[in-house]
Amino acid sequence: MAQIIDGKKISAQVKAEVAKEVEALSQKGISVGLAVVIVGNNPASRVYVNNKKKACAVCGIQSYEYALPEDTTEQQLLELVDQLNHDPKVNGILVQLPVPPQIDDHKIIAAIAPEKDVDAFTEGNVGKIMIGEYNLLPCTPAGCLDLIDSTGVSIEGKNCVVIGRSNIVGKPMAMLLLHRNGTVTICHSRTRNLREICAQADILVAAVGKAGFVTADMVKEGAVVIDVGMNRNAEGKLCGDVDFAAVEKKAGYITPVPGGVGPMTIATLMRNTVTAAKEQNGLLLYS
Repeated sequence: MAQIIDGKKISAQVKAEVAKEVEALSQKGISVGLAVVIVGNNPASRVYVNNKKKACAVCGIQSYEYALPEDTTEQQLLELVDQLNHDPKVNGILVQLPVPPQIDDHKIIAAIAPEKDVDAFTEGNVGKIMIGEYNLLPCTPAGCLDLIDSTGVSIEGKNCVVIGRSNIVGKPMAMLLLHRNGTVTICHSRTRNLREICAQADILVAAVGKAGFVTADMVKEGAVVIDVGMNRNAEGKLCGDVDFAAVEKKAGYITPVPGGVGPMTIATLMRNTVTAAKEQNGLLLYS
């Protein structure tokens, strides 16, 4: 039976560390601020934004919310982003996705100043992740790394399989594992022999967006299984990409949904915001 990786507990530890850093910066006269922009009335987006505001309060980070109407134009949003780029109170900018269809999210992300891009979505920050010279990490993959590290299992030399090739999770997750000397395979919808490839993984990260996609026969005995999925099953219950009940009996470590990767994503956002503040105040070099 697998050991459960408690994302809530680990995220609380990360936020406690962030709060100490925020306090230390305040002693130097530096405040830390995060601007979150939400366009429209997407219920899921509102929940995410509220959770980020709560995390900011826990960490002592100033939270600036900009709630814009559904009919906001692309130009209006670009003007707001430009304003925030030049606001010294704002160290991090996050535009909650998705945005309404009249707005090109690629243009919006590209407009965010790289040093304030706490999601690490801009091309410059993606490039830094590729070459290993980064301070800001994409929140979900970085949170997954923390969860893997919490098990005590070394990534170095391990067979690591990532299911999913999105720009937000799959690709950066593979790069971070590679930087830690894992031997990485990225699988996707066109992968042949998917079951056999996954069954060789010492570390398996599922980020495919399909409820219960990873079954027990796809998992190696004793593997570390990280479930990034956030889906609803036929009964409307929140569940991951992994068939938890079956895989739990075979894996060595496994994240639950909810309570696994989700809390770590927000905790990493808080850490990125502090990192951005330190970098903008000349207190940080490349890691």
